[in-house]
Amino acid sequence: MKETPQPHLNGAFYGPSIPPEKSYHRPGRRGGGGCGFFNCCCGCLCSCLFNLIFQILFTILLIAGIILFIFWLIFRPNPVKFHVTEASLTQFDLSPNNTLYYNLALNMTVRNPNKRIGIYYDQIEVRGLYEDQRFAVTNLTRFYQGHKKTDYLSPVFKGQNLLVLEKKDLSKFNSEKDSGMYSIDVKLFLRVRFKLALFKTMKFKPKIECNLKVPLDTKGKVSGNFTATKCDFDWRH
Repeated sequence: MKETPQPHLNGAFYGPSIPPEKSYHRPGRRGGGGCGFFNCCCGCLCSCLFNLIFQILFTILLIAGIILFIFWLIFRPNPVKFHVTEASLTQFDLSPNNTLYYNLALNMTVRNPNKRIGIYYDQIEVRGLYEDQRFAVTNLTRFYQGHKKTDYLSPVFKGQNLLVLEKKDLSKFNSEKDSGMYSIDVKLFLRVRFKLALFKTMKFKPKIECNLKVPLDTKGKVSGNFTATKCDFDWRH
């Protein structure tokens, strides 16, 4: 049978479609600029280096832990004991413009109960606070405390400072003013080193907190008796 030409093809003959040209790559070469075996070596090297650093740090921490444990077994350190034995408050007046006039003197004992550990007190900062607001600060002379020894501190706060109290705290202040017995907190911020035979440790920064009830003494008339108070020792500071 004779085929009738299609007018829109202009009589041209179209054979089977030509397959697309294939692209070839040489062996060992990939797209993306990779470096093959070199990349693999780099990855292994980084992994080995990371593992080595981790093992070194773990070993150092393990050795330090063992040393600290042995130290604890040998020396059995006991916490230092702080007490406020005496307190004299001759002025504690809050003016209408929120100025506090104060005069507070304390006597404290510091007891080192350890048999083999001496203590260097490199810094002793003492703060006076009322309702968590600092109204005074003083620094005491640094010293060394030997084994099983008791030393004495005598911080004095005298002067004036701004003290802005909230409504509930002001109400408490007025109530304590009527009773003549004030709730005053004293905090010691220390920098200490420990001496173990010929060795000295790094510096530690413990905090000592003393919550006091101090009677007001006006012209020899005391509102009550002061009770010796044990202070709290906090290593976490």
